[in-house]
Amino acid sequence: MRFHCKNSAFIALLSLLTFLPLEVTGQSADFHVIPLPKTITPTSGGNFRIDEKTLISYSKEDKTTRQNAEYLAQYIEKLTGLKLTVTNLPVQKHCIRLTTAYHHSHPEAYRIRSNSEIIWLDGASPAGLFYAVQTFRKALPIGITQSMTIPSVEIKDYPRFSYRGAHLDVARHFISTDSIYRFIDMLALHHINRFHWHLTDDQGWRIEIKKYPRLTSIGSKRPQTVIGGNTDRYDGIPHEGFYTQKEIKAIIKYAADRFITIIPEIDLPGHMQAALAAYPDLGCTGGPYEVWQRWGVSDHVLCAGKEETFEFIGNVLDEIVKIFPSEYIHIGGDECPKTQWKQCSKCQQRIRQEHLEADGKHSAEERLQSYVIRRAEKHLNSLGRKIIGWDETLEGGLAPNATVMSWRGEAGGIEAAQQKHPVIMTPNTYLYFDYYQGDDPQHQVDGVGGYLPIERVYSYEPMPRNLSPEEQKYIIGVQANCWTEYMKNFRRVEYMELPRMAALSEIQWCAPEQKDYTAFMKRLPHLLDHYRLEDYQYAKVIHNVKLQLTTDTIQRAVMAQLSTFDQAEIHYTTDGSEPTLASPRYTEPLALTQACQLRAAAFRQGEKSNEVSKKIRFNRSTACPIRLLTAPHGSYAFTGAQLLTDGLVGEDTNFHSGSWMGFVGNNLEAVIDLGKAVSISSLKLNTCVEKGAWIFDARAIEIWGSTDGTNFQPLGKKDIPAMKESDPNAIYSHALTFTPETVRYAKVIVKSEPSIPEWHGGKGRPGFVFVDEIEIN
Repeated sequence: MRFHCKNSAFIALLSLLTFLPLEVTGQSADFHVIPLPKTITPTSGGNFRIDEKTLISYSKEDKTTRQNAEYLAQYIEKLTGLKLTVTNLPVQKHCIRLTTAYHHSHPEAYRIRSNSEIIWLDGASPAGLFYAVQTFRKALPIGITQSMTIPSVEIKDYPRFSYRGAHLDVARHFISTDSIYRFIDMLALHHINRFHWHLTDDQGWRIEIKKYPRLTSIGSKRPQTVIGGNTDRYDGIPHEGFYTQKEIKAIIKYAADRFITIIPEIDLPGHMQAALAAYPDLGCTGGPYEVWQRWGVSDHVLCAGKEETFEFIGNVLDEIVKIFPSEYIHIGGDECPKTQWKQCSKCQQRIRQEHLEADGKHSAEERLQSYVIRRAEKHLNSLGRKIIGWDETLEGGLAPNATVMSWRGEAGGIEAAQQKHPVIMTPNTYLYFDYYQGDDPQHQVDGVGGYLPIERVYSYEPMPRNLSPEEQKYIIGVQANCWTEYMKNFRRVEYMELPRMAALSEIQWCAPEQKDYTAFMKRLPHLLDHYRLEDYQYAKVIHNVKLQLTTDTIQRAVMAQLSTFDQAEIHYTTDGSEPTLASPRYTEPLALTQACQLRAAAFRQGEKSNEVSKKIRFNRSTACPIRLLTAPHGSYAFTGAQLLTDGLVGEDTNFHSGSWMGFVGNNLEAVIDLGKAVSISSLKLNTCVEKGAWIFDARAIEIWGSTDGTNFQPLGKKDIPAMKESDPNAIYSHALTFTPETVRYAKVIVKSEPSIPEWHGGKGRPGFVFVDEIEIN
């Protein structure tokens, strides 16, 4: 195994001395690893003992089998300190024998068999054998030892999906070659076989193109970077970097040796401002342009009306194809603003010449984007390659042989599969690893927002139920994406990837009936030991207490359930004080019936985890039965109606967190049963505003009352003006007081923005409204 880091031999030795126990004895391998093999069958052949006399044997005619044997020897030495000899002699006893003689219809299948005399690792191909080695590696006990036991067992395994991908963006923040090698090793550990390498964007061009040297001499450098989420502050620190073609070819070989195919992405026709900074004549206005210092989507895109644009695309793709042997080349196709195309005489002339007028379903400019993608695809097809594009490539009509990567939920993937196009599922709601792993940003590195805990990642099922079995065959794989706007170095990438990559690997590899989150979490600690051994900086949020709050509408209580993935000891307080070992120990769900601040932490061998803390508020509607009369947007329903009366108030504008419920195209209407006739005189609620995501303030709030739940009378109403461009993104509180009225049922209406104002890019379309906590007193 080749380890790409400075003083790698010293670091590997140091990790052994500092992490591993000095000596362990009597330990046995456990093949319940991640991802979980298809079948693990105990047999009666007796246990095998691995010690320093054990040989690793392979067939001398097979170089790839020898390579797998050498990997295994290196893994075993790093895990246990045992140095096993690798030989091509046909040893039959006291050896680990590697072959590619396993007969199976799936080329990545493998089988592991062991008895007291021999261990067989058989692959249906060299790749299958590599996965057998990875499973064997992860099954071994970790610690310096003189010997260890392998139980008598037969394992048969093969993957669910042939495309098992992980994406890494190196355009926003450049990542060194040493770290790219490290990323590839992470993928190999998790049985991932596709590395989607996002090499170009508005903020930087990261690959040498010899015909266009200014792409790297200019396009790979930006003088500074915006601080945070597009504030008005900049760090003043130059950022630059790119890979030479020689470096990339070495990385491709390193990945191929680990049966990982690298798929490069050259994002076009949008996300091209770095290229335009180098070659401004390729833009609609001619510039000048600069490598973008902000995040988001630039309006500066390639000019689709200039023939030299297509010459540029073709020349770049020619060099890409010569470097990368992959069947697929990713050409982006996402988030391409059309504002400049609408104003560009050359683009409008191209629309007329190619008869790309609006057709009722797509605008002329959307069809122009499709025209660009089709020309790029035709060029790649002529070179014997195929394209992958983000799901925006559906807009204007899909290129004939395109594969679609569905990131804006599953809708694009479903549409493409129904059109009989291959699909890779990578929905942002489950598989965007730049989202926060925990719901407490205070104890995490910076992120783009969102909330994507490992449990939600694991819950993802890539086969949409509304596709027929024949259409489901077009779902060829699953991928997680890592965008690096807020990841200034690779240690941040490790933190955001791990341990969610473990959950991803089981989505990609395991059959649905194999998946069990509780069992997965019991298997995870041993994989975490591997992370520590490799010095991967995984997110420690999984060590924190998991707080699950539900409402008991009979007791009118907020029920708090506390847990950890490893059943650690939990202590808590409800008075806002810091939890210590002297605080009450959690043993059963807590019924909270009055306002409090709940704080809890896990304790392991006296070491305290980060705290979880929630402020619970009570009013007349808290924990009361609530019924929605209108449906929220499918992606923003979260736990359902009870979210609006659960005693928790949304604390920030992270609308992915599950603290807010989102509506678009209709209003929020809900009826709350207060349990008995009571006097009420006020309504309070909050809205979350993120204008860039088309989330606006409410336009009105209303409350109606009833004694029977059928006949309602208006109690109060408040109109809210349309938002101005200068209004900040924030949490907006709205209060309404009215003449006291005795009612049992309260109907609350929150009206959404029916038409986004003219100053906004989404003008004329309905805006979202996100609401949380309905408080009635």
